[in-house]
Amino acid sequence: MYLFRLTERTASAMQKGFISFRHMKIKNKLSLLFALIILVTFSFTFLVQQYAFSIYDRQLYDKSSQVLNLSSAAIETKLGRIEQMSYDIIADIQLQSQLLAIKNADSEYDKHILRQKVIDRLLTYAGSEPSIYSIQLMDSHGKENSVGNVTEIEGEKSGRIKALTSEAEGDNLWIYPDERDPALISAREIRSFNNTNFDLQYLGTLVIRINIGKIAQQYSSAEGDLILFSGEEVIYPKEPLFGLAEVNSSIRSPKGYFTQKIDGHTYFISYTRSANTGWTYLNITPFNQIFERVIFIKELVVIVFVGIFALVILLGIRFSRSLTRPIDGLIARMKMAEKGNFAGAHLQTVDDSPMSMDEMGLLHRTFRLMVERINTLITENYANQLLIKETEFKALQAQINPHFLYNTLESINWIAKVNKQTQISNMVESLGFLLRNSINMKEEILTLEEELEVVRSYVTIQKYRFDERLDFRLEVPERWLSRKLPKLTLQPILENAIQYALEPTIGTSRIVVRAELSDEGLILTVEDDGPGMPQDTLAQLRSGEMKAKGKGIGLLNIDERIKIAFGEPYGIRIDSAPGAGTRVNVVLPPEEEE
Repeated sequence: MYLFRLTERTASAMQKGFISFRHMKIKNKLSLLFALIILVTFSFTFLVQQYAFSIYDRQLYDKSSQVLNLSSAAIETKLGRIEQMSYDIIADIQLQSQLLAIKNADSEYDKHILRQKVIDRLLTYAGSEPSIYSIQLMDSHGKENSVGNVTEIEGEKSGRIKALTSEAEGDNLWIYPDERDPALISAREIRSFNNTNFDLQYLGTLVIRINIGKIAQQYSSAEGDLILFSGEEVIYPKEPLFGLAEVNSSIRSPKGYFTQKIDGHTYFISYTRSANTGWTYLNITPFNQIFERVIFIKELVVIVFVGIFALVILLGIRFSRSLTRPIDGLIARMKMAEKGNFAGAHLQTVDDSPMSMDEMGLLHRTFRLMVERINTLITENYANQLLIKETEFKALQAQINPHFLYNTLESINWIAKVNKQTQISNMVESLGFLLRNSINMKEEILTLEEELEVVRSYVTIQKYRFDERLDFRLEVPERWLSRKLPKLTLQPILENAIQYALEPTIGTSRIVVRAELSDEGLILTVEDDGPGMPQDTLAQLRSGEMKAKGKGIGLLNIDERIKIAFGEPYGIRIDSAPGAGTRVNVVLPPEEEE
């Protein structure tokens, strides 16, 4: 069950990773692909290189071990010659006869003469080996006959040597250095023999003191150290770098090598165990010293590999960006075109480098030409539409002969006042004011106060028409009365509210005109509590597909004039719903623009 869940989680993670990769930008995909290919290639090359290095290291270690072990073999050979020399001494016919004569001599004088002859004979052997401290022969009477750099062997050690050599029965015996005597001692017991007559009488004990330090320095490597063990006992040097117990676990065969870290330093240790003596030779060399050049080459190869890898990755990323940078630029221009900024979409910016005439360059050039053509068509079409609207508006204004209307309305107003018809007089005066402002061609932008005077005149006329059914309210603070707006902005909206909210009903209808400041700007609202509009009708009205009743000014015309006067963010907003009335908001700039 756990394995199934683990597999399911792995599959889910892989799926998420695949989805993330699919939605990555092209430059990131290319960079990732370059990095993956280079990583796989360099990993394979690095593994092969490391395998080759491991083979080379093994061969190098083998050869180094063989070279270091040559010193052990040379020391072993040297000690073998000294051991052979000790045998030659005990088998020397002259020494045999002289020692036997000393054993059988009665007078001290004769013994003294014979001992001089023994010393003379020992001198012939001592001079042949420079690594020998001294040759000391204790005769059957316990008298020591010595040549060379003699160090007296104390009684206890002398007795122990005699006992050990007696047990060895003529074989060579090695006595290891101690605190008082740094020499390695080769000792044998001397027994008498004469041709085939082996009577084996005790004639003495031979002790050869050997300068083991001199031999070790002569044959060991100059860069390293030599440690000679016999079991756990140290033969050379007196104070070794470490004890055998510290590396004993690494010694598993008669000869070999290993590396050991001691006191923070790494050593290459080659060892061999003598088949004759059982001694263990350890040749110790600082690892960095002997393999310094090899380590340097390895580190150099790794550094070069890493440097090449980083360089290739950077070149790959730069190459991928060179491929995707034109695409990013084209996407940015497309987004500008999407937002309607066709003028900026086809212009070449300062940061744009000369485009190469490859596939991407041709695509950029074609897109620029296309956007430029679209922008030209939009500009021409927009200008034509404005010209048409302006012509229609002026034609509408020109449909009435102003002088005839003004004279007629003045006549009607005079007759109404003469006959004391106050309502007729007020209606005629309001109609005259409304017509003068509507037909006046001199000023296209009015203050809000002037626009509200037109609204009041229009409401006065409609009040006489609908009486108490029209509940009109004006809620505009005085601080906004100096704000500018296009002429005939509120009156057509109010006219639409009366046509769509008041006329179809038989009851009272409330229409409110208010002004308030919001995040969008100054909002002039014309709101009614009429039947409202269905969503499809509202959509047609917003898009301009639905025209106002009669030949009045439509909402789309008002919206376009506001946009021309103040910019694209401002204009008409319509909200309505069946049974919830209609609200038309005129959005103007939040502050007066100079």
